Amino acid sequence: MSNYNTLPEGLPVPKDDGQADHLLGMTMPSVTLKSTQGREVALTGLGSGRTVIYAYPMTGRPGVPLPDGWDEIPGARGCTPESCGFRDHFAELQAAGAQNVFGLSNQDTDYQAELAHRIELPFELLSDDHGKLGSALSLPTFVVEGKALYKRLTMVVLDGRIEKVFYPVFPPDKHAQEVLDWLEKLRHN
Repeated sequence: MSNYNTLPEGLPVPKDDGQADHLLGMTMPSVTLKSTQGREVALTGLGSGRTVIYAYPMTGRPGVPLPDGWDEIPGARGCTPESCGFRDHFAELQAAGAQNVFGLSNQDTDYQAELAHRIELPFELLSDDHGKLGSALSLPTFVVEGKALYKRLTMVVLDGRIEKVFYPVFPPDKHAQEVLDWLEKLRHN
């Protein structure tokens, strides 16, 4: 299947393996990542308020096949639809209190920039292609074709600390709404 904007039927659902349990309450490390807008984003300098950082394994590109067996890996498929969801809910997320929204993968910035341009993202994607953030936070990974990729998760950072972790994330195309619902609930409490 070469349409990365939709999810095929019957994808395996990821299970909570506990690999993200340690993240809640952690302080963001002193790591700076390059963004698709060409700037360096210091994760200790996100500012006051909430920042949503959704981590994903990798986005596909039209005309380029996904790794063999990709759709059989629980939680692997759906990075583009997830990003489209955050794009489509971006203004609502901001209105609900998200000062920043970032996508995060360990793909390089040039690769990420193609996606950001193709699907017209109003926010930046961050490249952790050297694994600095992944190592500092011990982010959960899986290995495909010899490369460790991030398991899909979302962190909500408030004033430098991880306030909320969504893990595992499924289905990815509905996840931005899940984050929005959580932010809205906070606003109304």
